[in-house]
Amino acid sequence: MPTEFNIIEKYFTRPSQNTDLGVGDDAALIQIRAGHQLAVSADMSVAGTHFLESCPAYFVGWKSLAVNVSDMAAMGASPKWATLAIALPNIDEAWLAEFSRGFFACADKFGISLIGGDTTRGPLNISVQIMGEVPTGKALRRDEAKAGDEIWVSGTLGEAALGLAQLQNKLPQNTLSDTEKQSCIDALQAPQPRVALGLALQAIAHSAIDISDGLLADLGHVLERSNLGANLYWERIPHVNVSKGIDITQLHRLSLAGGDDYELCFTAPASQHDAILAIGKNLNLKLSAIGETTQANGLNIYDKNHQAIELKSAGYDHFS
Repeated sequence: MPTEFNIIEKYFTRPSQNTDLGVGDDAALIQIRAGHQLAVSADMSVAGTHFLESCPAYFVGWKSLAVNVSDMAAMGASPKWATLAIALPNIDEAWLAEFSRGFFACADKFGISLIGGDTTRGPLNISVQIMGEVPTGKALRRDEAKAGDEIWVSGTLGEAALGLAQLQNKLPQNTLSDTEKQSCIDALQAPQPRVALGLALQAIAHSAIDISDGLLADLGHVLERSNLGANLYWERIPHVNVSKGIDITQLHRLSLAGGDDYELCFTAPASQHDAILAIGKNLNLKLSAIGETTQANGLNIYDKNHQAIELKSAGYDHFS
């Protein structure tokens, strides 16, 4: 039976990059570039809460890091370093091999070094801390949106929520084609953090946030911190299109409050509209202007007839 240190050495130790001292000591040593601030975030992934226990280990590894990378993207930061603490109910080397393969696939894609962490026995729980660099004073924040800003989102909303519903057998049979099923499940299990977009928005956007708990919930954080309201328009929101098996109320919930999208929502002055479209074209990424911020508090969503859309929940809440 391998020991804790065997596991760390075999599955989680690689040559250190961008660090003075990495895995193998009591602490890592890093030095950020002059003129930059250190951006730090952490997320936990708990079996049965953040991922289904049937989820392939590769995708558990990918997503456990990707959701943290998405936080860096939302700050306009370049991800650089991560630590990993993982509790394992038992030693399953086949699972660990696939988990580490997925984790490092994400790390390699975004240039991230794993520089430390911990392992222990317990219910499956994965905790990642990520660190990155952002030029001093250039970080995208939640509290700097301005009244009259356009509100934008990247990608398509609701695919991950639809993928989860599919895996949980909550959709009527044949709601999705085989191709649609796979696309939605991929969106759930292998989110693609929008780092390049975050970097491109440093000098353009007033505020940003990644969409993890649902558009309305996460945009609500920006509005609360910036003391603003907003008007959104359903017809402008890039939502999933399902022609059968789901009514419009369910579609609203999946796309506006489903969560797990890991797209960016950001606000910017209307004068930057064409510049933002150009960024989207350059990145081959759909960017949609979906509404505007207002001086009056309150978040309103309107359908094509300018009737208000009401939802029972604005998004996912771990304690509701």
